[in-house]
Order: sequence, then C-alpha cells, then structure tokens
Amino acid sequence: MTKDDWLQHLEGLHPKGQAGIELGLDRIRQVKAALGQRQHCPVIIVGGTNGKGSTCAYLENIIDRAGYKVGCYTSPHLLAYNERIRLNGKPVGDDALCAAFARVEVARLQAGNVALTYFEFGTLAAWEVFAEAGVEAAILEVGLGGRLDAVNAYEPDVSIVTTVALDHTDWLGPDRDSIGFEKAGIYRPGKPALCADPQPPQSLLDHAAAIGADLRLIGRDFGFERPPAETGENRLQWRWWCRSGDQLIKRALAYPGLRGSTQLYNAAVALAALDALGDKLPVTMQAIRPGLIETELAGRFQVVPGKPAIVLDVGHNPQAIKVLADNISGMGFFDRTHVVLGMLNDKDIAGALLPLKGRVDVWHLATLGGPRGTTAETLAAIIVDGGLGGEIVCHPSPQAAMQAAKGQAAESDRILAFGSFYTVAGALETLRKKP
Repeated sequence: MTKDDWLQHLEGLHPKGQAGIELGLDRIRQVKAALGQRQHCPVIIVGGTNGKGSTCAYLENIIDRAGYKVGCYTSPHLLAYNERIRLNGKPVGDDALCAAFARVEVARLQAGNVALTYFEFGTLAAWEVFAEAGVEAAILEVGLGGRLDAVNAYEPDVSIVTTVALDHTDWLGPDRDSIGFEKAGIYRPGKPALCADPQPPQSLLDHAAAIGADLRLIGRDFGFERPPAETGENRLQWRWWCRSGDQLIKRALAYPGLRGSTQLYNAAVALAALDALGDKLPVTMQAIRPGLIETELAGRFQVVPGKPAIVLDVGHNPQAIKVLADNISGMGFFDRTHVVLGMLNDKDIAGALLPLKGRVDVWHLATLGGPRGTTAETLAAIIVDGGLGGEIVCHPSPQAAMQAAKGQAAESDRILAFGSFYTVAGALETLRKKP
C-alpha cells in the first residue's frame, strides 16, 4: 500500500473519518499493548491552547543541536502528512511511514479490530517510527485537550501546558477552568509539570497539587526579562531565568527565530523543560543558542520574503488572533491590508475577528470544505454584523482567495492569511506555484 492508500484506510476506520473526534484512551491502549510498545527514552508531552507547535519546535531544534537523535510528533500538517512525524527536524520518509502504518494495522486487528480514530492510528505509528529509528528523546504534541488525548497514553518525563484559552468548548468545557482541568491531565505525580500561562486557571493548580506533580509556573519558577531601555543593555537580547534549588540561574540570549512577543513564553518554557530533564538529557548553551535562533516553523507568524509583505499564521481562536493583531502592529507602515481568511465552524469566529476591527481594507474570504468548513458567505455575514469594516470578496477556496489577494495588492501593501491550517496550506500552495 502507498502512503495515500494508507491515509485513505485511516479515514475509513472511524465513522467520522479524519474529522472524527472521540476522546478516550481505551482504544489506543489496547493497540499499544498489542504492539508491545515500550518507552526507551525521555518523553516530553506538550499541550495547551496556543503555542504548542512553537514550543515543540524549540525543543526539537535544541535537542537536535545537542547531538541527540530526536523524534517530534505534531499535528495537523500543512502540505504533507509526513510533516507530523519528524526525525531530527526532517519529515519521515514514505517507506518508514508505511512500514509503521502496517505494524499498527496488524496490531489493531490482533486487538479485536479496534476502530481507531485517524489521530490515534497516527500517534501509534509515530511511536513505531521513533522506536525503529532509536530516538534518544521524543516530543509528543497533544491533539485536543490532554487528559483523554491519544498522546496521553504515553508516560511523560516532563509535561508542558503552554496556554489555557477558550477553544474546542464542545469537547473540553465552556470555560477556562474546565479546559484547564483537561489540559492538566497530562501532568504526572512526582514529575515536572510546567505551565507557561501567566494566569493559569485554579483547576490546573488544584489538579497538579492533588496528584503531587512537581508544578513549575512561569513568573514563579522560571521566566524571562526584556532589558529596560534606560539600562543601556543590548536590546537584541532577552534574559531567561530559572530557579534551581536555592539558586537563581540567568542566561542572556538572542531573540528566538520565530516572530512575535509571545514566543518568549514558548522559548522560556522549552528551556525550563530542558532544565528539568538535565539529568537524563543534558544540553549546553552551545546547543541552546543556535537552537533558539535557527528555529523555523511554517505558519507561525511566518513572513514570506518579498513585496507585498505576506504573513501566514495558523491562528484560529480569539487568543491566537489577538496575538496576531498585536504582532502586525509592530510590522511598520503599509498602505493597505488584505486578509485571506478561512475558518472552521466550531470556532468563535465573531470573537476571534474582533481585534481586527477597522484594520482590514479588503477581506478575501475562502470557503473551507468538509463537515466543519465555513462558507465564505457565512464569514461575510459575520464581518458585516460585527461592523469590522473593509471591502468583502468571496472565493471558493483558500487558493483562489490568495491568488486574488496577490493580484490586487500593491508592493506597499501587506497580505495576512490566517484562520485555519487549511487556509495557510492553501495559501502556501498558491505561493509555491511558479508564475
């Protein structure tokens, strides 16, 4: 079977296909046991509403620079499924991926023809790839929530919750307290449990205390500082700090490769996680410095070189789009702002777009397909009802929307493409086509 054959097979296993969400650990644990999977290296599990992918990328790049063989499992992908499973930063090859799929399928049938979800099957396959490659560290990104997410079938040596904000409320609960409890489900008794949200919900704190996790909070146990202008210190550097016993460790570092002020939270928690793993996976400043600076990740406030300026961002909930709005404020002056937007219908679309009120000249709205997709016309109605301003043009796809925006934008303008991984993937496809 080819990779495409396998992916089609994965789609058909669960009644809801790729979009199927069925939280719970029973199915994956059955097949994991049939595979005989054993954890052979330190495991870092990364959860949170926003910032998971960036935090995983920092960890992956630094551990790679330190000379270890590192595996990283993230989701969703932009252009190819292989992007979800990386070995030392490179997507797994088709042959290794298909071999892993085949082993999972045999075990799935042995376990009683278990109806794995698309994500569960992929998670098991990722571990098969890592085991076959003999990785010395594994980074697993939570798909949805934490407590009942497939990656939580593995035992973390360190667990990270980046942020807690409203998203996936149908599955995780209606407020930050409910969502915080679900995300804290990746914490373990006696193990380092990190949180980079400066105002974590009480439920997260209570759960960590109840299970006896080694909770480490940003602002209390680790954090970052920007040098005040009046000190005359190097404005191109920031300081990371961490408490270690009675000691306060501080390190001056160049700003990370990923753009945006929130990246210091992600970088700080990644460094705190590596500090917590120091006895099992020691890394030096010689790995940390280039690891932070050289980290790249498509779709995270990614600025495409050239004119007009093009920004790609997978942000799709109110917290993420507020960060995007703040980030574009620091980009300098542009004559006009064109937006390429497509979103899924389970998002708080009106709330998410509010920070852009009065800041967009032309909305190029894209219809996203599938059961969760929102039509361009629905987006248009939300923008009009919200009084967000700007001209509105509807398109059948993100590819068509990006093509139209490129054709309309002048060199002194900028284009923002955001709202979903599907939107950014379509925009990237258009941008990579030769004229």
